[in-house]
Amino acid sequence: MTDDAGLLVVVTGPSGVGKGTVLRCVLERVSGAEMSVSATTRAPRHDEVDGVHYHFLDAETFAELVTADGLLEWATYLDRYYGTPLRPVQERVAAGAVVILEIELEGARQVRRRVPDALQVFLAPPSPAELERRLRTRGTETEEQIERRLQIAEVEYEARDEFDAVVVNDSVEVACERIVALITDARRGHRVPRGP
Repeated sequence: MTDDAGLLVVVTGPSGVGKGTVLRCVLERVSGAEMSVSATTRAPRHDEVDGVHYHFLDAETFAELVTADGLLEWATYLDRYYGTPLRPVQERVAAGAVVILEIELEGARQVRRRVPDALQVFLAPPSPAELERRLRTRGTETEEQIERRLQIAEVEYEARDEFDAVVVNDSVEVACERIVALITDARRGHRVPRGP
């Protein structure tokens, strides 16, 4: 592979760990990098645009995509469906793009089965207490939703060894640089051995 080879990159981590912030930095620093736009059945937040942040679908349309094998991966999270449309990802990677998927644990496992050479990165918080602080600071969820997210985060963290690399987000700059280095190495054909 060369520095301009296409690559599928999966980034997973607990809600509130800072995936969006770190990945905005990665997108600025990796030539040809772009985010895959996921589909979801959840309602858009006030600042989200259909087709930019997500493809917002009703449950019936989402189910039709699942039946037609039109999703690279899909999962349920907090009673909503999320998935990655397959064809756009295949086309962009074939064209030499670095396509980044920001997805949940079950989706990452599905991608690993379908695209075993995808680079898989787990973004971890410095500590559970810091993750809880970040979730509460966002101010976007109820107490019940925060507690549920923290329970899910425990399960996700236990699966970190399934990933090619674990990157701790105690500094956006450092986490960004680490992921950029992992992508550069993977495009050159140098891969970190996957955990047990």
